Amino acid sequence: MEPNAFNLTAFEFENMMDEPKVWRFVADNWFLSVWSSVVYVIVIFGGRWLMEKQEKFGLNTTLAMWSGALAIFSIFGTLRMWPEIIYVLRNESFYSSACKHGWREHQVTRFWTALFVLSKIIELGDTVFIVLRKQPLIFLHWYHHITVLIYTWYSYVEQTATGRWFISMNFAVHAVMYSYYALRALKFRVPNQLRMIITLLQLLQMVVGCILNFYTYNVKNQGQYCGITYNNLYYSFLMYFSYFILFAKFFYDAYISPPPRPIPSVRDEKHSIKARSRKAD
Repeated sequence: MEPNAFNLTAFEFENMMDEPKVWRFVADNWFLSVWSSVVYVIVIFGGRWLMEKQEKFGLNTTLAMWSGALAIFSIFGTLRMWPEIIYVLRNESFYSSACKHGWREHQVTRFWTALFVLSKIIELGDTVFIVLRKQPLIFLHWYHHITVLIYTWYSYVEQTATGRWFISMNFAVHAVMYSYYALRALKFRVPNQLRMIITLLQLLQMVVGCILNFYTYNVKNQGQYCGITYNNLYYSFLMYFSYFILFAKFFYDAYISPPPRPIPSVRDEKHSIKARSRKAD
C-alpha cells in the first residue's frame, strides 16, 4: 500500500478499533455474506406470506429511529471519508484516487470502511419494515441489498482500490436517503421533489461506478498498476450496470410515465350516466 500525505485527526473511538482484526474476520468468514443473503430472502418472502392475512403494522416511531440512526451513521461516514478523496484529487490525481490504496493507511478511513462493510448486514433490516408495513417489495430493493452485501465483503477482503469511491458515494447518498425516510416516518411534510432527487443521486452513483470500472479496466490493459483484479472489475461492472438499468426504469415508472387511469366501477358508471342525463335535461 502507498500512503499519501493526507492527515485527519482520529477521534478516540476511531482509534479504539483494531481494523486489521475486522478485516481478518471478514476474510475468514466471507461466505457469511452469502448465507446472510439466503436467510434474508427466506425471511422477507416468508414474512410476506405470513402477513397476507395479518393487519399491517404502523411502526412509524420505530422506523423513524431506525432510519434516523442510519442517517446519522451515513452523515458521519460522509464527513470522514470524503476529505481523503478530495485531498487525493487536489494533490495527486484521479488515477491515484481510483488505483492506489493510500486511503487504507489512515485510521479514520480504515475505521469507517470497516463499519461500512459490517453495516451492509444491518441494512438488510430495511426490508423487514416493508414487509411488516405491507408496502410494495420491488425486485430492485432486495436485489440491491443482496448484491451490495456480497460484493462489499468480497471487495473488502481484496482491499479493492476503487472502494474509496464506492464507499464514499454510498455514504453520501444514504445520508440524504435515510434522512428523508426518518422525516417521512415522523410525519414531516417533505417535498416530493426530494424523492426524485434521491433517485437521481442513485443514478449518478451508478454512472460514476461504471465510469470508474471502464477507467480502471483501461489502466490495467495499458500495463499500469491498478489495485483491482479483473474478476472484481467484471463483477463490479455487472453490478453497477444492472443497478443503472433498474434505477432508470424505476425513475421512468415513478416520475415520467403517467400513472394509469383507474378503471371505473359499475357504480361509478351508473352515477356518471345519471349525471350526464340530468345535464342533458
